[in-house]
This record gives sequence, structure tokens and C-alpha cells, in this order.
Amino acid sequence: MRSLALLCLLVVATPAHAASSDQHYLDLRDRYIAKFSKAPENDETYKQHDAALAEMTGLLRSLVGPITIKGLPTEGKSNVDTLYKGDSGFGHLDGLGFASEGDKLQAVVTTTALLKHWLGEQREVGMPQEIGAAFKSDRFYYQAIQDSAFAKYAELPITKPAVASVAVAVLGVRGNGDLKGPPHEIDVVAIQGDKVFFVAVSDAVKTAEIPTCERVWKQMVAKPVNKKDPRGDMTREDQAMDAYTACFAKEAPGQSWYATAVKKAQSQLDLLPLH
Repeated sequence: MRSLALLCLLVVATPAHAASSDQHYLDLRDRYIAKFSKAPENDETYKQHDAALAEMTGLLRSLVGPITIKGLPTEGKSNVDTLYKGDSGFGHLDGLGFASEGDKLQAVVTTTALLKHWLGEQREVGMPQEIGAAFKSDRFYYQAIQDSAFAKYAELPITKPAVASVAVAVLGVRGNGDLKGPPHEIDVVAIQGDKVFFVAVSDAVKTAEIPTCERVWKQMVAKPVNKKDPRGDMTREDQAMDAYTACFAKEAPGQSWYATAVKKAQSQLDLLPLH
């Protein structure tokens, strides 16, 4: 009976401990953000900032545990790379970040609790609050890593491992300027238990423009601008891009490169330590 009571205590205590650890990390992060966002920028502050990120990395390692992702360093560091509110890149997904040389292959590992908290923080920029919807939104892939925008062109049908509750792959374009063009980046997200894995590969696959969708684009940008809209030109371009990527998603499965893209997405999923 004593053993059974102890087992029950452990079962109850473990999730509570995990939740308190996540909250401890978030409390520390928020204190540092408040501190550095109003601190003078000088060498001493930068040293303190680096030390704060190192402390956060240590907490994240204890939360996530040892992680091995094929092709990436074994030691991750904080995916949050600035604690100065308003800096370019502020607000990246809380988690351990891993990157190959040149950032061609990047990954983030976090917990479901940290993910849900982060989604809530991104609500004001249009982030879906339900995890499944977020993983299907280009907003997630834009906000989670790097400092450049992301346009989702299509979802790729990967086979979800039996141990994973979620596995999503998207094909898209990332950049700081024009996001229209043959998509080449593949991002994959998977959840196993309370761990969330995100892996992105730039130049993952060679695709091509789709003539039907090019016609859709030209028709949309030829429409007159709404002069009552102060963002008239931008609104028209946004609507043209939405129509173009919707067309691309519909037509992609019939393209000669599509099977290669799906195979590449599946191979990215296989890099993750899902077992």
C-alpha cells in the first residue's frame, strides 16, 4: 500500500513540477525583458544580456532534456536571441534552438506548455490560438524563428509516426522582400508527449512556377486599387498573394516535383528523435 501511495504521489507531482518549471522559466524571461528593454545599451549591458541568455539556455535544457537531431550540434541554445523589446527578432518561440553552419538546417525543441503560452503572446499579430490551426498558418513559421517573413504555399502530406500526436509539413518561401516565387523551404512540426519539435530546411527542394497560378496572379494585380483604402496598393498585393498561394496549394499535387517535396519533408521528420 505504501508503494502504491508513493506511485500515485509521483504521478500527480510530475506534471505539477513540469508546469512550475515552465513558469519559472517564463518568470525569469519576463524579468529580463523588463530589465533590458529599459537599460542603456553599452558593453556592460551587452555582457549582462549574454549572461541572461545563457541562464535561460540552462533552464531550457533542463526542461527539454538531452536532444539529438541528426545533422545538428548536440548542444542547443536559447531560440530567444534578444531580450530587448522592439528589437528585430524579438519574440521568437521559447525553446532550445539548433542550427547548422549557415542556418540551412534549423530546429527548435520546446514544451507544449511553453508553446501554448507563446501562442497567447502572439495573439495580437493574428496567431491562431489552437495548436493545430497555428501549425497550418504561415504566421507560425514567420514568428517562430529567424527575422524574415514566411509565405506558406502548400501543406505536404507526411506520414505521422505512431508515437507523435501531431505532424505537419509545409512548403514555402522565406525572405525580407518579395515572397512570390518557386517555394523551396520545407518546415516540419511534430509533437510527442509534452515535447514540440520544429525543423526548417532552406533550399530543401527545387520547384517551379505553375502557369495556372501565374494567370491568377496577373488577374489579381490588374484589378483597380480601392482609392478609399489608405493601403490600397498593399491590400491589392496581399489579396493577389493569397489567391496565388491558394492556387499553388491546389495545383501542387499534380506537379512533377511534388513527390520529391513530400519525400524530402518525410526525411526531415525522420531527423527528429521521435521514438
